[in-house]
Amino acid sequence: MLELKVWGPYACFTRPENKVERVSYDVMTPSAARGVLEAVFWKPEFEWRVREIHVLNPIRRFSILRNEVNALASERAAQGWARNGGGYLADEDRAQRHSLILRDVAYVIKADIVLKPHTRDPLAKYTEMFARRASKGQAFHQPYLGTREFTGFFELPDGQEQPIALSDELGRMLFDLRFEQANKGRLKYRAHNGESADWVSGNATPSFFRARLENGVLHVPRELYGEGG
Repeated sequence: MLELKVWGPYACFTRPENKVERVSYDVMTPSAARGVLEAVFWKPEFEWRVREIHVLNPIRRFSILRNEVNALASERAAQGWARNGGGYLADEDRAQRHSLILRDVAYVIKADIVLKPHTRDPLAKYTEMFARRASKGQAFHQPYLGTREFTGFFELPDGQEQPIALSDELGRMLFDLRFEQANKGRLKYRAHNGESADWVSGNATPSFFRARLENGVLHVPRELYGEGG
């Protein structure tokens, strides 16, 4: 199992049931952890499977007011501006919203690299590449903690990290999204194995699981990846 320590001054792992104002989960989600790992090292020959998330700092929340825009980026609108002129003015579409975010976060992510069927190279090649990149601070892009404005910093753990002494029910937490290629080149989304979602956001169907923090550690059930217990 590979490990990576990640930390930052702020984080927001947004709960999807909040439509307007952002409210963070208390703990990093598995999908956010996967995103951090992929920022450091990703290849089409394998996928990351997060096993554990160790919470190193006490959970601290605070509220901020941020400027956001109401409209979503649209390729169709951009093409219209290219043909007919015009453009987007953020000042005319700005709104102030509250966000309940986390402060001074630090985690150790434990995950496995799972090779895909077409891969010919051995697993050791990719684990060594990950360790080398993480030790040098190399990344494809700077990791972030939930949203891009909250930068994450990373390094290999030194073995002295200890999770906080907290056990608590975290409730229904977002696991991830899965999509597959459908007919006529359109993307069709399907939830991961595990607890099915009962609502759909856009074209993506999320899946959730019952999360629990045990002595500062969030364990990700293997069943969510279609594996045995």
